[in-house]
Amino acid sequence: MALNRLFSKLTIAPTLINRRAIHVCATNFASKPNIQKPKPGFGKAYRRIVHFPEEYTVKPLEVTNLAGRDPESGRVVAKGIGGGIKHKYHWISWIRDGPKEGPPQEEKVIQIMEDGCRTAHIALVAVGDKLKYILATENMKAGDILKTSRELPRIPVRANEGDAYLLGALPTGTLVHCIEKEPGCGGLYIHAAGTSGTILRKVDDRVIVQMPSKHTFSFSQYCMAVVGRLSNVEHGNTPIGSPQRNRWLGNRPRSGLWKRKDGRHGRKIKPPKPVKQILHPSKFPLPEIKMTMKP
Repeated sequence: MALNRLFSKLTIAPTLINRRAIHVCATNFASKPNIQKPKPGFGKAYRRIVHFPEEYTVKPLEVTNLAGRDPESGRVVAKGIGGGIKHKYHWISWIRDGPKEGPPQEEKVIQIMEDGCRTAHIALVAVGDKLKYILATENMKAGDILKTSRELPRIPVRANEGDAYLLGALPTGTLVHCIEKEPGCGGLYIHAAGTSGTILRKVDDRVIVQMPSKHTFSFSQYCMAVVGRLSNVEHGNTPIGSPQRNRWLGNRPRSGLWKRKDGRHGRKIKPPKPVKQILHPSKFPLPEIKMTMKP
């Protein structure tokens, strides 16, 4: 369509256009296709692509850093992303599954480590003859024994930190994280470092949980949740310290938006306000009050 419009314009003045100009214009139209630029959001991240294998593994996965660009068109979508230290990705097993009857399943913590692709620390856990990664809690350490059960008892259980039980099996006031949206789909809510939700009350077969944002969500009592507060509590209070470390974290600098004395949000030089007149109260005398002995 663009070439048709171009040649329709060229037919108006054929004496002014030569063959070379037509070739250059056609090349420019062909080399610049009409690509729809993607928009940030909609559940799509432009920081990295993780290459997941077909089966679960504890081997660190390869990562392709996008630096805020769309992987198909190569155009910049998110401007605040760029640089950063290359990290391996550790695949977290979000599903904590256990027996529905009998004693709970026991899991042993092998190692606590940091993960560069998430804020909370992670734990390497052994379950039978298999290994998996989970999110570490605040006081979790190597050698701890974790319990996991999908049984819904009549009396609420007294769970320890790191144990995974149904929301209906935990007493009110318990701190939880990694809550399932639907039973069996894996922990979806509360993943950030130092965060936790609180079980407020139970209404019929629903459990009301207060999220870290102070909003209250209603979950099914058969949704799994992990007890305790997530690790790396001081993550939000740790100062970055230098612009170079901000680059290591993968944040692109936003230069020119703010200066202390001028700029977009800086100090504004405004003219002085007009003089305010303070009038003498004698010009506005109060009414005279006469006191008499008669009612």
